[in-house]
Amino acid sequence: MPNWSDYYSSRNAEGYHDPTASGAFDRMDKEQAEDDKVHKLISTLKNIAELAGYTITNRIELKNRKTGKTYK
Repeated sequence: MPNWSDYYSSRNAEGYHDPTASGAFDRMDKEQAEDDKVHKLISTLKNIAELAGYTITNRIELKNRKTGKTYK
């Protein structure tokens, strides 16, 4: 996924600093990074199971202890 801050500077069309939009794009980047991290973790768990001769048969559900967000 693209890094939103690559496409958006902290300035609006008139050239003024826009902290609201800048903050929103920063949060989007952080959420995307977290989603990518979870995807890699689930992929790694599936690979470990396969190497051990097992298959994961049900959905893997993870919960971030810090944020409380659940990934399914």
